[in-house]
Amino acid sequence: MAKQKWSSNGSTSQHITNEMLAPFTSGVMPTSQVEMTLSCRNLMNADLLSKSDPYCIVWMKDSQYQDQYFEVGRTERIDDNLNPEWVKKFILNFNFETVQKMKFEVWDVDPDGQDFLGEFETTLADIVSFSGRQFVGNLTGIPGRRLGEIVIVTEEVASCKQIVRMKFGARNLTKLSWFFSNNPFLVMSRSNEDGSASVVYKTEMCRRTQNPMWQPFTMRVTTLCNGDYDRNIRIDCYDNRWNGNHKLIGSTHTSLRQLYDKKALKQLGLINEAKQNRRSNYTNSGTLEIDGVDITEEISFLDYIRHGTQMHFVVAIDFTASNGAPSDPTSLHFINPHRPNSYEIALRSVGDIIQHYDSSQLYPAFGFGAKLPPTGNVSHQFPLNNNPSHPYCKNVEEIRTHYLNRLYEVQLYGPTNFAPVINNTISIASQYKDGKHYFVLLIITDGIISDMHQTKHAIVSASSLPISIIIVGVGDANFDAMDELDSDDVRLMVDGRYAERDIVQFVPLNQFISKNGPFIKSQVDLAKAVLEEIPDQLTGYMRSCGFKPDIKTQIPGDAAVMAPTAPM
Repeated sequence: MAKQKWSSNGSTSQHITNEMLAPFTSGVMPTSQVEMTLSCRNLMNADLLSKSDPYCIVWMKDSQYQDQYFEVGRTERIDDNLNPEWVKKFILNFNFETVQKMKFEVWDVDPDGQDFLGEFETTLADIVSFSGRQFVGNLTGIPGRRLGEIVIVTEEVASCKQIVRMKFGARNLTKLSWFFSNNPFLVMSRSNEDGSASVVYKTEMCRRTQNPMWQPFTMRVTTLCNGDYDRNIRIDCYDNRWNGNHKLIGSTHTSLRQLYDKKALKQLGLINEAKQNRRSNYTNSGTLEIDGVDITEEISFLDYIRHGTQMHFVVAIDFTASNGAPSDPTSLHFINPHRPNSYEIALRSVGDIIQHYDSSQLYPAFGFGAKLPPTGNVSHQFPLNNNPSHPYCKNVEEIRTHYLNRLYEVQLYGPTNFAPVINNTISIASQYKDGKHYFVLLIITDGIISDMHQTKHAIVSASSLPISIIIVGVGDANFDAMDELDSDDVRLMVDGRYAERDIVQFVPLNQFISKNGPFIKSQVDLAKAVLEEIPDQLTGYMRSCGFKPDIKTQIPGDAAVMAPTAPM
């Protein structure tokens, strides 16, 4: 495969239909979309020498299978905090005509496991009826204990495709310790209708400085202010403390319009009201420096596809012995004429969607972790069609046919190595960094990665290239290590190297397979879970490289300005 070129003849725009967009949208037309922000108050402390490190899992009941909850997502973890305000937002389709039951579970993360801190059940309709105000629910689940409250704020998402890039610094921050300089970080919050505020972003911490310069960051305007350029934004500057009891240095209030205004002051005083009330000669606790604010029009996934970006898909299937012999009915590779095995389900569910976006209709397909005849050597990448010079299949059904044939030709062995297939995709993608090509590697596997360190290195290298990696886990193995690769909340790092962006999506197939009745509980939900991050990963790569056309960005109340074309 390393010497093969990925064919990409013609444009895909004429192939796109509403059915193809199904995994990126809801199966039911939503009444509206809402953005949900979560926080908690007075959580139970499950730690002895410190405070709980809480995160929240959001669940919703499938409209077709009301006895089954599926995971919508989970927040980031906040260390040593019994009153967490999570940054992560959840965008939900609100359907007026259906009952959308929701459950929120709060957990404490410990080195040796997790502690349950409580749960709350309600419906999305009940929450939305409090839109713009704080919906408060009492956590339950541990008899005889007061577990605190969960606070849910929802707001209808405005139609706004703009993104904002900001960079902040600070000067002359007040020193809060006699012996050490501050460890400052910023927290940005937007105002709600009832006067409360919801956190929208937290910067990294700068160590030991009174004059920090934080890394630039990008977010959607809908996240920052929901398209309202005059909405109040509060920026708090804290001194980080190891026990989670961070000390406020000072705060300032602004708006996106003021931040973006080239004529406005680029220094804002950070005011600590407690000190201001005590001292008559108090001025401020330092100044916030606005180093740069740029607003551009967000280019969507379909904008790139319709303007000629070609997607290329490659498949890698796990042939290690841990799957079980194909002749064994308990094997994940068992061939049953009446029911597809887990690998067939994963291949068909993903392939039936993605094949519509690859106009070349050529799909490199490989196996890994097997001994090949006649030598018996272990291969960590072999073509399913047994043609090393042309490892391509014409469609998903051909991939499936070659997969089934190879099960009887090779000896399942091991170990489970991912790095070879990822590095091979890297060797191809590195030749096509012009914004016209994007590569998606689908890995279907049953077990724990044997070459985790090498795999991390490969993913970090791939993160600067037009590549996404989808890992579908089949069977009942422990897939905890996969969450580290699927770095939604914490950037993947290995040997001091950070991934430039999150390119991995991991999905455990068993969450979508029904033990009784239909094989797949919801085909739409499975496809959505597997593919939902691809659009953002593609647009994120294009944006980071500056692959976007000039677009006139209209700021409400101002003249049109030309969006910059430099990489963000």
